Order: sequence, then structure tokens, then C-alpha cells
Amino acid sequence: MTQYDVAVIGSGPGGYVAAIRCAQLGMKTAIIEKYSTLGGTCLNVGCIPSKALLDSSHHYEDAVKHFEDHGIEIPGEIKVNLQKMIARKQGVVDMTTKGIQFLMDKNKIDVYEGLGSFKDATHINIAKNDGETETIEAKKTIIATGSKPSTLPFITLDKERVITSTEALKLNEIPKHMIVIGGGVIGLELGQVYKRLGADVSVVEFMDRIIPTMDAGLSKELMKSMKKQKVKFHLSHKVKSVERKGDEVIVKADNKKGEEVTLKGDYCLVSVGRRPFTDGLNAEAAGVKLDDRGRVEVNNHLQTNVPNIFAIGDVVRGAMLAHKAEEEGTMVAEYMAGQKPHIDYNLIPGVVYTWPEVAAVGKTEEELKEAGINYKTGQFPMRALGRSRASMDVDGFVKILADATTDEVLGVHMIGARCADLISEAVTAMEFRASAEDIARMSHAHPTYSEAVKEAALAATENRALHI
Repeated sequence: MTQYDVAVIGSGPGGYVAAIRCAQLGMKTAIIEKYSTLGGTCLNVGCIPSKALLDSSHHYEDAVKHFEDHGIEIPGEIKVNLQKMIARKQGVVDMTTKGIQFLMDKNKIDVYEGLGSFKDATHINIAKNDGETETIEAKKTIIATGSKPSTLPFITLDKERVITSTEALKLNEIPKHMIVIGGGVIGLELGQVYKRLGADVSVVEFMDRIIPTMDAGLSKELMKSMKKQKVKFHLSHKVKSVERKGDEVIVKADNKKGEEVTLKGDYCLVSVGRRPFTDGLNAEAAGVKLDDRGRVEVNNHLQTNVPNIFAIGDVVRGAMLAHKAEEEGTMVAEYMAGQKPHIDYNLIPGVVYTWPEVAAVGKTEEELKEAGINYKTGQFPMRALGRSRASMDVDGFVKILADATTDEVLGVHMIGARCADLISEAVTAMEFRASAEDIARMSHAHPTYSEAVKEAALAATENRALHI
């Protein structure tokens, strides 16, 4: 029986990063993945493929709607080749997953393909696809089994017309009318992909706003922008049935007045969140406790009630984000090596990769009000930037929330072009406890989108914004 210092179950961003860091720190490491490719949900059916389709559909929309304004004339009709677009997406996925295999080889990490399950606290059975089972011994184990799409109890996912994000990434046709249940990140991103390609898209959301966990100002601005793209929204609607009849899907929901609303489409994307995935893990054999939501219970060191077993990423508490899982994977590896790492969960940014992009870090206005913290606000519109006008990306703003007494930045919320990248400036500043004035006094290159961050900081510092 092969023995390891550490075994990692699951090869998503948290798992493979944990394995690499363990190997870097001198531990003999194994990683177990039940699928034939490494990378987990993020690389195979999540972050990477969805961004590939978002980019492809964005190029198509620009060609159809904006090239002429730029003085670019294309003779003939511009057409979508969905099969080629999906194939390009798969090529990106294949290249990325092969890159993870390269990193495993480079760091001398043993890769096992099969379903990993606990035999006991120090032994893991690996059920391979050929029917054989192999058992390895590990002094320590990291559970990194991730999450799966959630659904509602009364919805039958046939994965043909009533689908999850996984199926939405490989459709054979452009929907005529896609009904999206859930106005969160996944639903909005994939809804925008197919809207750009020509589908009618209707978003049905139980809450009174989209992206409800983010700052209300971002929700309002994103919905305004997506409405201009002709996406239809049904907020404060409680879905009560989803029925497929042939190639038609019928969704019934009650609005906030209690009136029944019926929507008919040819596809229904169910994007109501994700659930921790521990199916087949046999956690009870190792004595590992799960909470009432199916998550693995951990302490502040991400250690389970069994001292030699840890858990990270979507399978534990907190936001289900790839970069959060990576930080946790690194932290656990370093903690096991005797170091003293830490994660400030308040400074894990959240991003929505629609266009305009949405990004945020720190506290929202709602959270600061609820906590009774006296704060000040500085906001700057993207349309006031020369760079935004040059690229015709004028929707959005940057908002900085700072402590009214100390001027320390407490939250940064932005929507606009390249905000997914701009948010890192805010994370860096907040990591070093920067004040709004600190950011305002830093030179930002002109013309860039990042100038909006400086201007918002100026606005928060005695209302000193220069360009509004």
C-alpha cells in the first residue's frame, strides 16, 4: 500500500493548489480525481468555459452592433457558428486542464483517477472506472470535493430542455427563448451569452433585485444595462412549477401580488445556486462531521473534527469562489507544515463576468448600515472617463465606502469595463489598510479605466473628484 504525507480528494482550484503547495513544502502528495480530467468544476464546466463563451459572444455582439461605429465595415451577413464557438471553448478547457496535469508532473504529485472515499481516517479507497479499487494511506487528507448545481424540489432536470449551467455550456442550438431561473452570477452570465447570440432571455428572480448579495447600487446599474440589451426581468417572482411539453418549457410563478405569471420558452436554465458535494465520500467512516446544509464542518484552520483531516473550498462554509478555494488550499498546506498563514475573508473579491463586469470587495452599504458604522461615500461614473468614451464602454461606476472618522476604505463596489481586473487594486489597498486619501494620492495612468478608482477615492475625500 502506497503511503503519503498528504492526500487531496478533488482536483479543482482548491485541491490542485493545495497539492502543489504541499509538494513545494516537501510533503509526499497524492491527488484523487473521479473524472478523467483535472481541474474540477471551475476548469471543466464552470469558470473557464463560461468565460470563453462570454468572450466569443462579446466579439460577435461587437461585430454586429459596434464595428460600424468604429469605421469597420464587413460585407455580407455576420453569422454565428455555434458548433465552432463551443469547440473553441472546449479547446480552451483542454489546454487548461492539460496545464494542471503538467503542474502535477512538475511537482511530482501522484494522480489517481477514480472516486475517493474514506475507509477510515488514514486510508482512502479509490474506485476506478475499470471496476478495480485501490487503497492508499495518508497521514493527512484534504477534502476538496467542491459543489454541484442546486435545483428546486419540484423541478425535474432532464438536462435537455430543463438544464443546469453544465448543459448550457454545450448546447447544439441557440435557444429561441431561454428562461433563466435565478438572477445570480451564473444565470446572468450564461443568459447574456445566449442573448448576444440572438435568444430572447427572461430572468425570474425570487428576490427583489438581481445579484442580491452584492451592493444594491450594483444590482440596479447592472439591471439597467442588461435591460438595454433587451433582457427581460421578473423580480420578486416565486417559481412554483416547471413543466416540459415536447420542445416547450412552461414556467409558472407567483409575482409579489400573488398573481400567477406564465412564461413559455424552449430552454429553461435553472441557476439557483450550488450545493456542497460529498456524495460517495463516505465521510462518516472517517468520523468527519457534516452540518445541516451538507457542508464539512471545520474550525478556523479549516480542520475537521478529525485532526488529520481538513476541508476547503465549496464543500465548507463561505462563498463558493475558485480564488477563495485556492487561498484555503494554500493556507491548509502551510498550516500543516507548521507555518502561521491566515485569510481575511472580508477581502475575498466577488466578480460577475457580464458586460459591464461587476466586482466588489469588503462591506456593502447595507452591511455598514446594519452594523451602525458611520461611513462616507465617493462615487465616479465610468462615462466621465476618456478611456471609457474611446472604447464606447460608458456604463457603470466605481463606489468607495470609507470610515467617516478614520478614512479607512471599508468597501469598494464597481461596475464597468474590466472591473474584474480593477478590483485587485482595491483588494491590495484594503489589505494594507489604506485610506481613501491614500488611493486618491496615487498616480493612475491616463487614459485608463483605473482612473475611476482614483476619482472615486477623491470623491470620498472631501468630495474632491476632478472630472465631474
